[in-house]
Amino acid sequence: MKLGLLVCDHVSADLLPIAGDYDAMFRRLFAAHPEVEVVAYDVVGGEMPDAAVECDAWLTTGSRRSVNDDAPWIRKLEAFVRQLFREEVPFVGVCFGHQLLAKALGGEVSVSPRGWGLGIKEVALRPGELFIPAGVESLSIFNSHSEQVTALPEGAEVVGWNEHCPVSVFTLGETMLGIQGHPEIGADYGRALIESRRGGLVPEDVAVEALSSLEVSADTEAAVEMILSFLRGT
Repeated sequence: MKLGLLVCDHVSADLLPIAGDYDAMFRRLFAAHPEVEVVAYDVVGGEMPDAAVECDAWLTTGSRRSVNDDAPWIRKLEAFVRQLFREEVPFVGVCFGHQLLAKALGGEVSVSPRGWGLGIKEVALRPGELFIPAGVESLSIFNSHSEQVTALPEGAEVVGWNEHCPVSVFTLGETMLGIQGHPEIGADYGRALIESRRGGLVPEDVAVEALSSLEVSADTEAAVEMILSFLRGT
């Protein structure tokens, strides 16, 4: 599978030594699956794919930007996501991409009145979804977002939720999947990211709680299985 990674941000220079840039994180995420070739596109830097079928499937990184920002690259990426939907090319939106997917196809994204979603969060999963690994009823996954999907596109279905983020995972048809959490972020980088925002962008009490949550192991393997199963249509 040729997996196009739409890179929507880059790691801050001071944090790069911890886990590399986002493309490196996603390559490690799929490292146990040699059949997956990750091809990165620097979308935030202006590099867009030439065609929807240039790759077998597509996936986004997160971003510090908001999908509601009026940046040319965001508008171009929205148009590309709509093209993928029309042409039924599999797509998984992670965090920023999850929100972009909703907005591009008619949903809404707003600042959450519940505040920051930060640290490891447990997401309940709807039973019966064929792409969810057998026996998996919930997913513990790193989160870092102040906005969230507040209205879904027509036809979309919620398949993962928690109290803080009622739309944590959703599908639209058989080819579009949105995941609010970050399966690619490990504990070391997650801890450094929280500390870098502590007391500034993120309130002190939220940061302390988020750091404490890292004592819980993320369900990384289950998340990867879920993503690949969805992309394969199985």
